[in-house]
Amino acid sequence: MSPDDITHRFTHHPPTPERVRQHEAVRALLANAAHELNDRLPEGDEKRQALLRLEETLFWANAAIARQKES
Repeated sequence: MSPDDITHRFTHHPPTPERVRQHEAVRALLANAAHELNDRLPEGDEKRQALLRLEETLFWANAAIARQKES
């Protein structure tokens, strides 16, 4: 990994209005999926893991939006 990559990963990336909209859209999409899974899946470790993985997906999706290079 290059020093520039490390710097980019550990730098604050303030959101532009467009990126705020992207964050909100992804958050809404995954929240809807979480509600659907919560309604459809039986309680248990597997359901908890599925919902946890959606939270992880949200984290990484938000990082992808925040860290994208300016075009």
